[in-house]
Amino acid sequence: MATIPAAVTSPTVDAIYRSYEARREPPRGHLGASVIGRPCSRQLWFSFRWAYAEQHSGRLLRLFERGQREEPALSADLRAIGVQLHTVDPRTGRQFEFSAVGGHVGGSMDGAALGFQEAPKAWHVVEYKTHGAKSYATLTDKGVHGAKPEHYAQVQLYMKWSGMDRAMYLGVNKDTDDIYAERIRFDKTEAERLEAKAARIVESPTPLIGISADPAWYQCKICPAANLCHRGEGVQVNCRTCVHATPEMDGNARWSCARHKRDLTLTEQRAGCAEHRLIPDLITWAKVTDANEAENWIEYETPDGGKFRNGGELGWTSTELALGPKLAALVSDPVLMAIKGTFGAQAVGVAA
Repeated sequence: MATIPAAVTSPTVDAIYRSYEARREPPRGHLGASVIGRPCSRQLWFSFRWAYAEQHSGRLLRLFERGQREEPALSADLRAIGVQLHTVDPRTGRQFEFSAVGGHVGGSMDGAALGFQEAPKAWHVVEYKTHGAKSYATLTDKGVHGAKPEHYAQVQLYMKWSGMDRAMYLGVNKDTDDIYAERIRFDKTEAERLEAKAARIVESPTPLIGISADPAWYQCKICPAANLCHRGEGVQVNCRTCVHATPEMDGNARWSCARHKRDLTLTEQRAGCAEHRLIPDLITWAKVTDANEAENWIEYETPDGGKFRNGGELGWTSTELALGPKLAALVSDPVLMAIKGTFGAQAVGVAA
């Protein structure tokens, strides 16, 4: 009988990964507490504005879910040793949810617990995380604040929003199943600083200053926003990258459109519209020279002196300009503009 040859890749595994990709969720509507501790406010602004696309592979999406699958097991472990644990808000029947900054910032707490042996009478925010072996070794060596500043920031905000002044952080080594536990005290000054940082990100109409202007900087090299931030490539066209859209502070994550003079649903924000005009700072390869609000166009000039418009008669759409700096040599070409005017042509790609 012939043996079944070993496959380098498995169609079954590929199908599993594709199923995760098919179920990929759209970008969240708020700035999450889980990311506010990241060092670069510019990257966070890009993320909040949905300015770049972060397309994780199916394998990576499945890995992200590993942490969620660990939560019920850890909850069962805590209850087994007598900890009084609440993983849902009794008022809503759902996970504990918090929001701030007009509803544009928030997060979901893993739980609230009483009865830890280290401090039996103190209520604690409970946060679960999983780690690879290297990450876990750093965690046990430096603690949460030193090894995982994003996680430290997250629990500080949850303590601020919940009113509790202690947190229990449980980290699981995915390779050995070892558990790291650390009690964290509430730092009012740090929590307020983090919330103020989040407010600056939400309220800024333009990208904030980044952690480095050097694309070779080690944090920039692995940043998902690097192409947009350093090379002006890959900007996404949706309401949040449009100059007309504003996150309002007087509602629950409300966004308004100055062009259409109404509020925008999340679905509308993701779709954008034909009146879209890119926030000028997202076109890093040209500078603004003029604009007309009534006619809805913004004029730019490239380094070689060529002029073009986003919108207006014979202007370029935001989708076209999203092609980035590779379009710079063509946007003011008179022959190309004549073709656009005569045939209504649109740029859909530029040869390298």
